[in-house]
Amino acid sequence: MFDAFSNLFSGLSVALQIQNLFYCFSGALIGTLIGVLPGLGPVATIAILLPVTFYLPPVAALVMLAGIYYGAQYGGSTTAILVNLPGESSSVVTCLDGYKMARNGRAGPALAIAALSSLFAGIVAVVLMAVFATGLSELTMFFGPAEYFSLMIFGLIAAVILAQGSVISALAMVFVGLLLSLVGTDVSSGVQRMTFGFFDLSDGIDFVPLAMGLFAVAEILKNLEEPEERVVLKGKIGRLMPSREEFRKVIPSALRGTFIGSFLGLLPGGGPTLGSFASYTVEKRISKYPQRFGTGVVEGVAGPEAANNASAQTAFVPLLTLGIPSNPTIAMMAGAMLIHGIQPGPEVMTKNPDVFWGLIASMVIGNLMLVIINLPLIGVWVSLLKIPYRLFYPAILVFCCIGAYSVNNNVFDIYVMMFFGVLGYVFMKWKAEPAPLILAFVLGPLIEEHFRRAMLLSLGDPTTFVSRPISLALLVAALGLIAITVAPRLRSQRQDA
Repeated sequence: MFDAFSNLFSGLSVALQIQNLFYCFSGALIGTLIGVLPGLGPVATIAILLPVTFYLPPVAALVMLAGIYYGAQYGGSTTAILVNLPGESSSVVTCLDGYKMARNGRAGPALAIAALSSLFAGIVAVVLMAVFATGLSELTMFFGPAEYFSLMIFGLIAAVILAQGSVISALAMVFVGLLLSLVGTDVSSGVQRMTFGFFDLSDGIDFVPLAMGLFAVAEILKNLEEPEERVVLKGKIGRLMPSREEFRKVIPSALRGTFIGSFLGLLPGGGPTLGSFASYTVEKRISKYPQRFGTGVVEGVAGPEAANNASAQTAFVPLLTLGIPSNPTIAMMAGAMLIHGIQPGPEVMTKNPDVFWGLIASMVIGNLMLVIINLPLIGVWVSLLKIPYRLFYPAILVFCCIGAYSVNNNVFDIYVMMFFGVLGYVFMKWKAEPAPLILAFVLGPLIEEHFRRAMLLSLGDPTTFVSRPISLALLVAALGLIAITVAPRLRSQRQDA
C-alpha cells in the first residue's frame, strides 16, 4: 500500500505539469458541457475528439478524455435536477429526488449535494484505484496467452450479461464486433479477409470512423426524430449549502454510494449507470421511511451521484491492469491508447508509468476542478439549456467528417463513418445496444492473438485453456454468468409448461 501512495504522489508531479493541467481542465469543462446538453454523451464526444488526440502527448490526451468521461457525470446531474432531463443515463435516478428538491425550492442544496458527493467519491475512488491497480498488476505476472484469452472471453460474456436490453441482441452485437475486427490482412498469412475487393479495407476498419459513426452520427439521427421538450426551472436557484441536518443524512449515503460504485465500476459491463441504480436501491431498502423516496430526499441524490462518479473512475482499473475495457467509453480510451502506441494491460504500469500514474492522479485534480466549474457557473449551464439542439447538430456533423478524414487523409473513412452511422441508427431502432459491438471490436484482435499464441505454445492442444488453473477458473466464471442468466428463464418456461 505504501508503494501505491508513493506512486500516486509521483503521478501528481506529472498531472501538475502546466500542459496536463490545461488538458485536464479542458476535458472537465467539455465533459460538463456535454453532460448538461442532453443528446450527445461522453462516448460520442470522445469518438469525435479522438482525431484531436493524434497531435497531443499520450498523458495529455488520456487526461483530457478521462476528464470528459467523469465530467459528464457531474454535468448530467445538473439537467436531472433543474430540468428533470438526465444529461447522462447514469443521472436518471437523480431525477427522482433531485428534481423534486428543486420543485420544493431546494435546487441549490440539491446541486451542491450532487457535486460534493461526486467530489468525495472521486477522491476515494482514486485511492482505491491506486491500491487495486497495484495488486492486479502483480497478479497478471502469472498470466500467459491462455489466461489472457480466457480473461477476455469472460469480459465479453460479462459485458453481454450486464448490457441493457436483450441478451440475444447483445450476443449478436458481440458477434458482429468480432467479425468487423477480422476485416483486413491476416498478419500471419498475409491473406486479405472480408475486404470485398476494397483496397482501403486491406488495413482493416479504422477505430475512429467506426466509433464516430456508431455513437456520434447515430445519436444525431436519433435525436433529430425526437421533439425537444425542456422546461427549465424558473426562479432563482437560491443558496447552495445544505443544512446541517441534510449534511448528517448525506455523509453515510455518499459513503455507501462510493463503495458500491467503486466495486461495480470494476466489473466488465458495469459502470456509472449500474452503480447509480444499485445505490438508489440500497438507500431505499435500508431507509426507515422508504415511502419518502421520490418526494425529494437528500439520500436519493447523494448515494447515486457518489456511485456514478466512483464507477466512472474505477472503470479504468481493468483497462490499465488487464487490458479489458469495462464499458464503451473505456473502450474509446483503449482506442486512444492504441493510437499512441500504448498497449492497454499490465505493461502500462511498467513501460509507461508516467501515463499510468499521471492519469490516475489527474482524476483528483479533475474532480476538484469540476466542483469549481459546476457550482459557480450554474447560471451559465441553465442558459445553455435554452439553446435548441437543432443549432448544434450541423456543427457536430461537420466536425465528425473533418475528424474521420484527418485520421488517414482518406475520404473513404468518411463513407465508413456514415455507413456505421446509419447502421448504428438501425441498431437503436431494433433496441440493440451497440456497446457490446465496440467492446468486441477492440478485444477481437487481442483475443485472436492470444488464442494463436496459446495454441502455438501448446503445439495445437486445445486443452491448454482448461489445464491451466487461472484460465480454467475464468472460463468457469464465464459459464457461471451464463447459467445465472439462463436458469430463471428455463425455470419460468418449465412452470408455464
